[in-house]
Formats: sequence, C-alpha cells, structure tokens
Amino acid sequence: MGNFVHVSSYVDENVTLGEGTKVWHFSHIQKGACIGENCSIGQNVNISNNVVIGNGVKIQNNVSVYEGVELEDYVFCGPSMVFTNDLTPRSKYPKGTDGYKQTLVKYGASIGANATIVCGNTIGRWAMVASGAVVTIDVPDYALMVGVPARQKGWVCECGHVLAADLICNECRREYTLSNEKLFERK
Repeated sequence: MGNFVHVSSYVDENVTLGEGTKVWHFSHIQKGACIGENCSIGQNVNISNNVVIGNGVKIQNNVSVYEGVELEDYVFCGPSMVFTNDLTPRSKYPKGTDGYKQTLVKYGASIGANATIVCGNTIGRWAMVASGAVVTIDVPDYALMVGVPARQKGWVCECGHVLAADLICNECRREYTLSNEKLFERK
C-alpha cells in the first residue's frame, strides 16, 4: 500500500511516514517529525520538527502543527485552525525549543475550522472544539467548547453528536454518566 506524497510537497530527512499516509499539495514535513499510519495531511500544511502525530489523524488545509504539539490517534484538525507554541513571543528575543509550551490533543478529539489552541493546554479524548473557538484552558474528555475564549457548552458523544440532558446519544445510543464533573461512557 505504501504512502503518498504529492510532488509539490517537501519531506525532510529523518521523517517517519506511516503506511497509508497521504501528504497533499504544497505541504512541508520537517526533520524528526513522526506521522502514524493512514493519516491525511491536507494542502499547505506544515508539520514542524520533532512533532508526533498518531494514526488515523486528519489535518485539513492550511494548518501548521508546531514543535511542542502532539496529536494522538484519530484527531481531526479543521481547515485553517491554529496551534501556538510560545505564550510570549518576541522577534528580538527568540526562546527556541526550550521556551515552547507543550500542547496535547488526545485520542479522537476534533478541532473545528479557524479555531485557535493556545499552547500549554490539553484537549481531552473525544472533545470537540467549535469552529472559531479560542481555547485557553484544558478541555475535559467529551467536552463541547465554543466561543472566545472557549467555554464548555455541553458534552459530545464519541460519534460526534451533542448529548442531550439524559447523556444518551440520540444517534448511536451510547450512554454516559457524569461523576465529579467528568463524563464516562457506561459499559
């Protein structure tokens, strides 16, 4: 099966591209990046040095994944969403990699188009960040985050549908329970 890299894209040395991963037009994968299997890297995407990306990740057009950002398996990054890696950047006083704040996007989380994730925060498993939201705090598992700055507006199911008050998904029928302000799937 292999992987696919469009001829207009650049993949530096010492990059790992997993089986079945596709890198589309005008993208750049920088030295030391490790991208898992069956990922889709859209047009005009930059993956910086030493970034780790899991399996099944979809990064839509015009996204830069900067050093210090880690994406676990099945993360979705919508078109033109933004990651940062420095809380107080100055052109005259660059900090380098030691000054970067770490950002972790956990398994199955989705980030909408034009959202911004301020560095130093964690996006929980299966969380959903709405288009245009600006995340400045950690996001709980399954949380629906909206607005500027982003605030939790509810909960979402693993399948992506917003949960009703009874915490049962109207689409796939998964059931959840809330304990100590954390959502868990009932087994």
